[in-house]
Formats: sequence, structure tokens, C-alpha cells
Amino acid sequence: MISFIIITAYMIVEAIGGFLTNSLALLSDAGHMLSDSISLGVGLLAFTLGEKVSNHSKTYGYKRFEILAAVFNGVTLVLIALYIFYEAFQRFTDPPEVASTGMLTIAIVGLLVNIFVAWILMRGDTKENLNLRAAFLHVLGDLLGSVGAIVAALLIMFFNWGWADPLASVMVAILVLISGWRVTKDAIHILMEGTPKNIKLDDIIQTMENVQGIFSIHDLHVWSITSGQNALSCHAVVDSDLSVRSCQKLLRTIEHELEHKGIGHVTIQMENNEHPHGNSLMCQHEQDSSHSH
Repeated sequence: MISFIIITAYMIVEAIGGFLTNSLALLSDAGHMLSDSISLGVGLLAFTLGEKVSNHSKTYGYKRFEILAAVFNGVTLVLIALYIFYEAFQRFTDPPEVASTGMLTIAIVGLLVNIFVAWILMRGDTKENLNLRAAFLHVLGDLLGSVGAIVAALLIMFFNWGWADPLASVMVAILVLISGWRVTKDAIHILMEGTPKNIKLDDIIQTMENVQGIFSIHDLHVWSITSGQNALSCHAVVDSDLSVRSCQKLLRTIEHELEHKGIGHVTIQMENNEHPHGNSLMCQHEQDSSHSH
């Protein structure tokens, strides 16, 4: 929330400054800061909704809203980058006069603001949480945009290189485009129920089959509910002579092993070794990450 307030306030300042100094570097950075403001606002809403408990219509709750927010932020970054490319091309052909002193002052203040906001966001889990990482990448792009604007302002002041302004914008746009593409790709991977990047299926299969009593594993699915929350479901073929108590003990062992592999939500269907695809369901268990072992 603090990041959202700071970014929104300075975005207005930078937009006004960009118009007054006629600097595309500042205007593009202000446009990026607008996406930051939206990104942080949507991200804040995502975290709020993500805390809502599950119900009959949404059995996983609203945790996926974080991923939808990440898709929105990533696509926004890509669109902004493309617009900056377009504007920069226009300015390369006809470089306008830029008030370099005012541009430099606003860019320096913008750099300090972005460093502070990036520091706030870095205190969160930007590695595992895709929504937070998307917001952080937005701000990081802003920070680099401020650096580019500072360098461009200095080149205009000392060498009168008018093309430095659109050049700085293009460099920022490239970084923004890469960030946007990566965030969008990762978010879509989760929405498509792709295997989490930190999970190795071969390792998971070997871990489960190494548990005494497990003959084989099939119909294995591993996916992410949201950032940092992985789930697994599968059929496990076991000895038909196992008792219900032994079956439950076997499940506890598997769940404990998988928890150390980064999977907290586990559903396993046990089948006997005589009819592994029949109706010989021995027991079924669902393990949530909140369940204590």
C-alpha cells in the first residue's frame, strides 16, 4: 500500500514534468509508472482477495486472482514497451527541444523514489510469489528508466545530443518488454496447470516409488494453485493385502516426503496391484498444506 501511494503520487509529478520539459524519456517513464500504479493496486487487491476463504463455488478460494493480476501486469508491460518504441521512432526522425535541466532534476528524484519503493518490495518474497515479482519488475523498470533519463539529460546538457532522449526510451522499452514477456509467460504456465519450475517430476516419482509398499505410480499431475503453493494428485499401486491402517501409514510417509519436495497439497488414490485401473479403491486421502504431520 505504501508503494502504491508513493508511485501514484510521483507518477503524476513525472507526467507533468515530462510535458513541461518535452522529454520522451520522462513521459515513457511516467507511463511505466502509471502501469506500476495499476500493477501495485491490482496486486494489493489480489493479496486481499487471496486471503478470502474457499467456498462451495470456489473450492480453492481466490488465490488464483494473484496469477490473473500477474498476467494483467505482464501484458501491460509489453503494450507500454511497444508504445515507447513507436514514440521513440517518431523522435529519432525529428528530435524536439528538451529542457534538460528540469528533465535531470525530475529524473534524479524519480530514481530515489524508485529505489525506495524497490527496497520496500524486496522485503517480500519476490522469488516465489509471481504477483509480487511482477510488481517488483515494474518498479525495477522504472528505476532503470530514471537512470536512462538522467544519462540522456546529461548528454543533452553537455553535448546537445537530442537523440539521447529517444535512445534512453528505447533502452528502457527493451528491458520493459523482456520483463513483461517473462512475467506473462510464467503466469500463463500456471494458468495452464503446467508443472512448477521448482519441481522435477522424475525426482517426485522416484521419491514415491522408493517408499516401501508402493509398486508404481500413474496418472500423476503436479500443478500450482498460486505462487508457492504446489499440489499433486496421482494413483499409487500397492499390495492388495495392505490393511486400512497400513494404507494410512503409507500415505503419511509419502506426504512427509513430498512436503520436503515443495508440495503441500497432496491427493493420492490407492489401488491394488491386481486391478490397478479397476474400481478396487482402497483408500483416498487429501492432504492440505495447513495439515500438521
